[in-house]
Amino acid sequence: MDDKVRTRIIAVLFIAVFVGLSVRLVLLHMKPSESTLARIADGRHLKVETRGERGRILDRNGNILAVDVSARHVCVDPKLIMNHGDIQEVCDALTTHFSMDRDKVWKLLDQPTRQYVRIKKYMREKDTRELEALGLKGVMFDEVPIRNYPKGVLGAHLIGFANHDGVGSAGIEQEMNSTLQGHAGLRISQKDGRRREIYSLRTVNIEPKSGSDIYLTIDQQVQYFAEKALDELVAKHQPQGAWAIVQHVRTGEILAMASWPTYNLNQFAFAHKEWIRNRAIGYTYEPGSVMKAMVIASALDSGVVSAQDVFDCENGRWYYKGIALNDSHPEGLLSVADILKKSSNIGSAKIALNMGDAKVYQCLKDFGFGTATGLELPVEEGGILAKPKRWSKISSTRLAMGHEINVTSMQVVSAFSAIANGGVRVRPHVVKKIVDGNGKTVRETVVEELGRPIRPETAKQMCRLLARVTQPGGTGTKAALRGYVVAGKTGTAQKANVKGGGYYKKKFIASFAGFLPVENPEISIMVVADDPQNGYYGGSVCGPAFKTIADQTVRYLRISPQGNQANEEKPKTEAKE
Repeated sequence: MDDKVRTRIIAVLFIAVFVGLSVRLVLLHMKPSESTLARIADGRHLKVETRGERGRILDRNGNILAVDVSARHVCVDPKLIMNHGDIQEVCDALTTHFSMDRDKVWKLLDQPTRQYVRIKKYMREKDTRELEALGLKGVMFDEVPIRNYPKGVLGAHLIGFANHDGVGSAGIEQEMNSTLQGHAGLRISQKDGRRREIYSLRTVNIEPKSGSDIYLTIDQQVQYFAEKALDELVAKHQPQGAWAIVQHVRTGEILAMASWPTYNLNQFAFAHKEWIRNRAIGYTYEPGSVMKAMVIASALDSGVVSAQDVFDCENGRWYYKGIALNDSHPEGLLSVADILKKSSNIGSAKIALNMGDAKVYQCLKDFGFGTATGLELPVEEGGILAKPKRWSKISSTRLAMGHEINVTSMQVVSAFSAIANGGVRVRPHVVKKIVDGNGKTVRETVVEELGRPIRPETAKQMCRLLARVTQPGGTGTKAALRGYVVAGKTGTAQKANVKGGGYYKKKFIASFAGFLPVENPEISIMVVADDPQNGYYGGSVCGPAFKTIADQTVRYLRISPQGNQANEEKPKTEAKE
């Protein structure tokens, strides 16, 4: 084949390719296929959903406990990076800046068909500035909100956390998720060849709306007092768990709710599920002798006994229905007042027998046991209070000393608050008010009366009797506070063996519940320790922590030894329907 023929063949081939391309271009522009049109439209389509800012959580004084802050996803466009030949430079920068494995980064970049890959999620803006300053092609920074908890550990179990998708997953964050969650925004538009939005072609633009702010009843300072007191208790007695509650007597507001073990809300992903558990409302147990306060209060209120009536406490060992009941310290004849002061199991059991099963059961129901309190927190337990028809012949004698019943500490502190509040039981609450994005208060919690388990005169009498517990000769002297008259009751209960039946001989729940000042009670406090070491009596284990919290709280809130009730306007109440 000579050169002329060869040249003609090549020319024909070039002409054929040119004509083919021309025909294809004409067809694409004049009459493109449906699939082609769809791909073009899809490539130009821009749809962006934006998450509304989550509402803040604040304490009663406006201190921020939870808030959304700006964060960034560090992303790359592998296709763009490969086309510009910068993959080596980008890989070096990402590996160095984030201390990542080089092979892992290379695999993420070596995807020439992809245009969006996340390298690092939820990074603080300050941690990406240096990388951004390099101006690397194909490296992008997507702005996203992330939940921040400025106080870290403080109030962890009450506040809870929202996950990285903005969904509340514990505490108030979970219970009030729909209130806190903002409304999503939407932007629909088109983009050019460089993936930039063509603003003139925007068809939908719905701005996101922020969620409402929630003001809690807790005071961050009182919360701090409670948590530090628990830290000291744990360091000394090494329990499996410990918790404390501080409540305003007349309003039912929770000023503090602490639980140990705890965790940092900003690192919730690393927390064990037992650390997240709010033991103050989610742990049920047999409370022991703190229950004597409610049983004796009802016995006095119904006229079954008087404070001066005397019972034989059998020198510490008594057989009833063939089963022995013991006291930790042998006592002989004791008045009802001293049965409470000395915490006699035998004396309390005999009082309960005088009341009868029906009265004992009604007493415990009236004080709120067997039913959740209705606190605005998730996973609140209601405890267990069986009906009398399921009781044995000795059940009332055991219920009188806090056995054969399961309670939460929230129920117990609420019952003590009822005694302190003139016999009026109010619903405990942790939400003070809700404020929308425009600054308008859309809900403010009012005091809700739940019932009156005892008469005002009985409540006043019980305040005086419970004050004797912290005085010389009582079981709660370590909870006494200089300058103040403190009312309270110790609790020391053997732990039930759920798997094997019966009770552990050397495992206890220790507690102390009480309120102050006695004449005009302002705050009630409860401290509990689960299986403490180096002692197990409620008075010696939990009494000092109660005292510490009480001492710091009355000074901080400027509660006088006579109480502030006389100088305050009586709160409005709303009766339960």
